[in-house]
Amino acid sequence: MKEPFSTMLGNAWVDLHDPQVAWQIVILLCCFALAWGAGRALRLSRVEADGIWKFGVGGLRRILFPAVALIPLTLSIGVLKRLKWIEVDLLRLFVPLLLSLLMVRFFFYLLRHVFARESIARSFERAIAVLVWGGLVLYISGLLPDVIAYLDDISFKLGTQKFTLWLVLQGVFWVAITMLAAMWASGTIEARLMRAESLHSSLRVVFSRLATALLVLLAVLIVLPLVGIDLTVLTLFGGAIGVGLGFGLQKIASNYVSGFIILLDRSIRIGDLITVDNFYGEVKNITTRYVVVRALDGREAIIPNELLISTTVLNHSYSNRQIRLGLDIQIAYRSDLQKAMQLMEEVARKHSRVLADPPPKAVLVRFADSGIDLELGIWIDDPENGVLAIRSDLFLEIWSGFKAAGIEIPFPQREVRILPEADGAPG
Repeated sequence: MKEPFSTMLGNAWVDLHDPQVAWQIVILLCCFALAWGAGRALRLSRVEADGIWKFGVGGLRRILFPAVALIPLTLSIGVLKRLKWIEVDLLRLFVPLLLSLLMVRFFFYLLRHVFARESIARSFERAIAVLVWGGLVLYISGLLPDVIAYLDDISFKLGTQKFTLWLVLQGVFWVAITMLAAMWASGTIEARLMRAESLHSSLRVVFSRLATALLVLLAVLIVLPLVGIDLTVLTLFGGAIGVGLGFGLQKIASNYVSGFIILLDRSIRIGDLITVDNFYGEVKNITTRYVVVRALDGREAIIPNELLISTTVLNHSYSNRQIRLGLDIQIAYRSDLQKAMQLMEEVARKHSRVLADPPPKAVLVRFADSGIDLELGIWIDDPENGVLAIRSDLFLEIWSGFKAAGIEIPFPQREVRILPEADGAPG
């Protein structure tokens, strides 16, 4: 029959009063030093691997210390028991502790690969691992029933429902477990949706957000009755949340509702070029609360969804990504007008970003004071790459072409004429 951990703990306490316990401590420290040295020698953190090999190397690195320490520890216990030289109760105490540490580390290493990189499970992995390992130690030591009884004696009332601290902790534990399961399921669904090329990107986002919200709500509704909490107690919190939404959280609620409207009606989509609140840029991300718009110079604006619903938004690529650019140029009156317009169109047609349909077109705008104003109209379909570069390229080519053709670009000048004095003017 397997010896209880509480008995092993008592025997280890007796061994601590024996001078020969120093040998057990030395053996234990040697096992730990050997495990630490194995980790330093193998240098698994520097091993480069891909796919399943990377997963295996990472798992081995996480369990290497307790696994290596257990091998010489169990061998030492077996040898010393046969020789009956010294007691080994202190050494035997660390066997279940190292085994539990190995299982906890490997379990949470699996969680790191199940959940997304930015998930809560990965953010609080170390804290959760410590709590799980502590609970496991309490269980195998036999102290867990006493701790549960103590927590169960601490009670309080919320309305007509009686709660104990142990019941609350149970609820928190099972809510965390079901939330992790819901997050894993929502992450799986989101990954499948993002690979569905037949669905529009906006619909993929809205379906993944809805799936996450429904799974989290379902997890809470399932776990509360399991721990003995009546769902009617949620009416109090529901009323408080309703009042909060009505007064203090109306903006947040409005942004969330507006976000779902935007995602469903697809008036603004990821990749669209929009101008809102005098900010022009490309839509990079659409969430249920805000939209991220990135300007061509790298600046990013986080715009609340309510603003996109309540104000006018210029969508430059709603039905067509083609936009027209106008380049204003002035030539002197003595220059060849037809040749200048023809040269401007030829330069535009040679540029790789200028569309052939609609074709570039040069038009006469007005007869100004210093010269003739012309405009070169071109169409592009990649405005997200910016317009300053293409304007600069075309202006440089037109300038070179005008110089070669003798077409003059005027500058403001005034002609002063001195008239003779009129007859009878005072001398």
